[in-house]
Amino acid sequence: MQSTFKIWETNRKLHLAFLEQLTLEQLNKIPEGFKNNLIWNIGHIITTQQGLVYRLSGLPVAISKEFHNKYKYGSVPTQTTTQEEVDEIKELLISLIQQTKDDYDTGKFVSFMPYETHIGFHLATFEEAINFNNYHEGIHLGFMINIRKFV
Repeated sequence: MQSTFKIWETNRKLHLAFLEQLTLEQLNKIPEGFKNNLIWNIGHIITTQQGLVYRLSGLPVAISKEFHNKYKYGSVPTQTTTQEEVDEIKELLISLIQQTKDDYDTGKFVSFMPYETHIGFHLATFEEAINFNNYHEGIHLGFMINIRKFV
């Protein structure tokens, strides 16, 4: 699991760079031909990780229902994200890594509800969920690199 967590940490640092290097306007811009923006992608990976890893393990999530609804699969940005919301996303982006690692180290992930993703990946264990999460976050990093060209 150490290498899996290392990949996840590296990926999240790459996402964090968007928040640190771009303006609020750039984070919120939806370029022509796209259906979401940079900040939505980051909120989405947080929401997805909480669902895949915590909800499917029967554990409480660290995000609000409102946060979940705003960034869940199938949602689109309907309003401008504020600086306060960006600050919350920035904090969650990094703090949830340590929380997940701590919860793993203390044995909190003992059960898992099998799940099939909308693209056909069958997840039967916590380990499969965290590995799929890395894959998912990598896909969104690619989307973000593409969006950044137009903001």
